[in-house]
Amino acid sequence: MKQVIVVRTDLKMGKGKICAQVAHASLEAYKKALKEKPEWVRSWETEGSKKIVLKVNSEKELLELFERAKKEVPAVLIRDAGLTQVPPGSITAAGFGPAPDEVMDRLFGHLKLL
Repeated sequence: MKQVIVVRTDLKMGKGKICAQVAHASLEAYKKALKEKPEWVRSWETEGSKKIVLKVNSEKELLELFERAKKEVPAVLIRDAGLTQVPPGSITAAGFGPAPDEVMDRLFGHLKLL
């Protein structure tokens, strides 16, 4: 079991901003998974709560990935309030799962680590 967080690199966010967006995505995906797939969450928690952070180069790429993945795993988009480094409403990241490794590898295995 693993959770996948995908971050946009085209926004040129600083390291701290990226960390905050990853944290938002992880927590929101976890909350959604608790409602939709509580058995997956229980397994994930007992296995050490593995998280993988990956990157995409554009909003278009992130949205295409989100539309495909949300059919199979709990998925959330993160929109920033725009108080610091990006315009209000910018989609900065997405969180997926936790879900079984084989599903996540099939959906996200082509992406590179952040």
